[in-house]
Amino acid sequence: MTPTSYPESGYINARVLDAQAAGQPVISVDTKKKELIGNYRNDGSDYRPKGDPRCINIHDFPDKELGKVVPYGVYDVGTNTGWVSVGVTADTASFAVNSIRTWQKRMGQQRHPGMRELTITADCGGSNGARVRLWKVELQRFADETDLVLHVHHYPPGTSKWNLIEHRMFCHITQNWRGRPLSSRMAVVELIGATTTNAGLKVECALDESIYEKGVKVTKAEMDSLVIEGNAFHPEWNYTITPRRRHQT
Repeated sequence: MTPTSYPESGYINARVLDAQAAGQPVISVDTKKKELIGNYRNDGSDYRPKGDPRCINIHDFPDKELGKVVPYGVYDVGTNTGWVSVGVTADTASFAVNSIRTWQKRMGQQRHPGMRELTITADCGGSNGARVRLWKVELQRFADETDLVLHVHHYPPGTSKWNLIEHRMFCHITQNWRGRPLSSRMAVVELIGATTTNAGLKVECALDESIYEKGVKVTKAEMDSLVIEGNAFHPEWNYTITPRRRHQT
């Protein structure tokens, strides 16, 4: 079954077009796979002078000091630009929403000065999963801070490749650093930030050294306090979060 023949994909596409017609931004978000930092093999090939191969570690055990990094991406569909926060701790919902927050502050406000609403497309699982309570709590906090109405749409399980960030941004980042060991955290940031395409893609990137704790519990009272409304079509995957200030007035 193709994406266009799947009802959920058609529904999300219609909502994206509605947002764009109204002059409001649409972002596609996801976590790129965790990457080992150090002199490790990186898939792909790169041109090297003859007789000067790059020597790498023969094992892939994580370096105790360098560890791994977690790139979380935000792709702005309308402007073909992207933001990536490179986290150094856990891939949590708090980290995911903070990446969106950083995009809004550093890129979104400048490119969308009339932003009143924000449409977010995401996978159904992971740190931004449809069933992750902390994801919704953090989105409510973000909505309250920015006074933005958030329209969230999750692709059904098993269809993550339909999310635009996968084939419009992440694939180009992977191609840009192919065959090169990710020797340091800043090397990851620089390689991601140097990603461009003939279609005009531009990506900005920064290190996020904040500590994000795993296993944060969300109480029923916190969930009950959310101003969240499920859409008529698959409300478990499609919902709107409204700033509390607007709801109270």
